[in-house]
Amino acid sequence: MRFRLFSLLLLFAVATAKAQVGEHRNELAVGGGAGYVMSNVGFVPTVPQLQHTGLMGGLTLRYTCEKYFSSICSIVGEVNYAQVGWKEDILTPDDEPVINRQTGEAEAYERLMTYVQVPIFARLGWGRERKGFQFFFQVGPQFGLFLNDKATSNFDMSNYNYAARTSHVVAQDSMAIERKFDYGIAGGIGLEFSAPKLGHFLLEGRYYYGLGDFYGNSKRDYFQRSNLQNIVIKLTYLFDIAKTNNPKIK
Repeated sequence: MRFRLFSLLLLFAVATAKAQVGEHRNELAVGGGAGYVMSNVGFVPTVPQLQHTGLMGGLTLRYTCEKYFSSICSIVGEVNYAQVGWKEDILTPDDEPVINRQTGEAEAYERLMTYVQVPIFARLGWGRERKGFQFFFQVGPQFGLFLNDKATSNFDMSNYNYAARTSHVVAQDSMAIERKFDYGIAGGIGLEFSAPKLGHFLLEGRYYYGLGDFYGNSKRDYFQRSNLQNIVIKLTYLFDIAKTNNPKIK
């Protein structure tokens, strides 16, 4: 079911690029962007978590193919380097932090995972194309390739203080990433400002829901789910490579 939904979104993105039923456009813009990532992991069994934070950035390419009534139709592709992962919320039954018996500090665990992520968006925009503001919505599939990870903790993982912890789910702390390929659905809304001699400036909020798991999820595996979930705030700058020769475009 998850793969079918992913496939439909991919077909939708491709169909948007090929559609030519409105006012023709043939515009290509390229550039780059950077953003702030807040992430966690949908573990089953559940692992209590806080928001893990990281950075992302990379290249962006946008092809605008038509204007259908008031909707400006484009396809957007990106290649990003992204820092995601999870940060555990280690609490007692009284919702107090578990204190490390050796250091006296609150116990903490965090896993930083780096990916190359490639989203492909079907985008609809409303507003100005060449000079002024445009609101946009975009959605589509996203692929990811795991590069590396780093675990940070301030306690001895061979001697957990189970008596103080509310959650005894700790297998994830020492497990290596098993599945390097990630896929899912991403979508977001944003605002674009365009100026003829400056280019395009975009501010966007985006959500990603992973449909794949990075740990095994068979009946003999510990976790049934281990999918990435990200919220991204992103700034992007684009400049035009090819523009439609139409003086009526505003």
